[in-house]
Amino acid sequence: MKLMPVFCIVALFLFVSQVEGNESQPNIVFMIADDLGWGDVEFHGGQVPTPHLNQLLESGLELQQHYVAPVCSPTRAGFMTGRYWSRFGVTTPTNVLGLPMDTVTVAKALRDAGYSTCLTGKWHLGSELRWGPNHFGFDHSYGSLAGGVTPWSHFYKKGVHSVTWHRNEEMITEQGHVTDLLTNEAVDWIESRNADQPFFLYVPFTAVHLPIRESDEWLERVPESVAGSVPRQYAACILHLDDAVGRIVKAIDNAGESDNTLIVFTSDNGGSTDENNDTKYPDDKCPNGQLPGSNLPLRGKKGDLYEGGVRVPTIACWPGKIPAGTTAVTPVHVVDWMPTFCKLADPKMQTQTLKWDGNDIWPVLSGSGQLPQRSLYSAGVHFRSRALRQGDWKLIVFAEKGAVAERLELYNLRKDPREKSNVASLHPTRLSEMRQLLESMASNDRDALANSE
Repeated sequence: MKLMPVFCIVALFLFVSQVEGNESQPNIVFMIADDLGWGDVEFHGGQVPTPHLNQLLESGLELQQHYVAPVCSPTRAGFMTGRYWSRFGVTTPTNVLGLPMDTVTVAKALRDAGYSTCLTGKWHLGSELRWGPNHFGFDHSYGSLAGGVTPWSHFYKKGVHSVTWHRNEEMITEQGHVTDLLTNEAVDWIESRNADQPFFLYVPFTAVHLPIRESDEWLERVPESVAGSVPRQYAACILHLDDAVGRIVKAIDNAGESDNTLIVFTSDNGGSTDENNDTKYPDDKCPNGQLPGSNLPLRGKKGDLYEGGVRVPTIACWPGKIPAGTTAVTPVHVVDWMPTFCKLADPKMQTQTLKWDGNDIWPVLSGSGQLPQRSLYSAGVHFRSRALRQGDWKLIVFAEKGAVAERLELYNLRKDPREKSNVASLHPTRLSEMRQLLESMASNDRDALANSE
């Protein structure tokens, strides 16, 4: 793949030296579910068994306050860059180019540090081959260039980007269920990769994104207590996803790489309650009915800046390096993963030009220390809302259409984790200070676009 001249200049400045074949470099596997809610998993009270996720949890650490964007493309932009998605103007699902072509992504940084890199799953940061993962640091890419797809025919929404299934910049047609295909590709890549290189495997599943239709194999395993066509399909989809995670973990173990592999599992946003058989998609015989995505006991859902929309189940596992069966309540953010992975891959990596919003959270993962005090900022869909987390406090500013003034909501999450009591009127000084800080952080929105012109 031919690199752009601007990218070459950035890469030369970015790295002091290229590290290859360094045995101390861990493999990194990042799996992200699509629309999996806080309450959808068994270890948060969900109705569906998730034995493989439970095992991962028992072997690792649960990050109980892990934040993402309220919808999919923004979370992916944040993960890929270590910067808030709003720096790139990405606040909604996008089929246009999401990141400037010379962006130093986590995949590019790790590849330059000697890693082989693979994406198998949903990209959704530019739904055309010329904007695909191979242009942003991935040696191997497969799956949907666009967003969630029909489960058996693998089409995105009707329109110019409906045909989206690809492998390494070539559109392809395959048979099989989307979850099986993505998992098969990940397992095959683990087995066939160059064993002399550390690897970075990014698996953005499409499960449990609509439209959902599972096979009888998975429906028969759904507990009888789950009633209704779509709820049973949703439960089967969770079972299928959990099995996929188990297959990938097993492939790592079979390759003899478990002790040198950091595995992270998370979701891109909160659970959805939209109509399953969305008519924007080509017909794939999916049942009609509302999705039962659960974010309980948190408030809100996919699309919201309330906790239910942006706080998701997250596990990190690395035998011998991350204490097994532990939890962390420190607030962390999806933008923290790139700084963390880069530090683990090469502590000498020079990253001053990347303007990360995230921090290296290895002290939290390993239990070896604390993070510096900081605030976490989030822009909502179409910038209609913005949020700031500062300690136990959370401010949400709503810019309601047609309203003369903004609507302000302030919550103390330690006392009120379900965000039931807006105490903005009771704490005017804190409200003013947090609003000023939020506006200061928001002033950097879209700066990556200005710098790319």
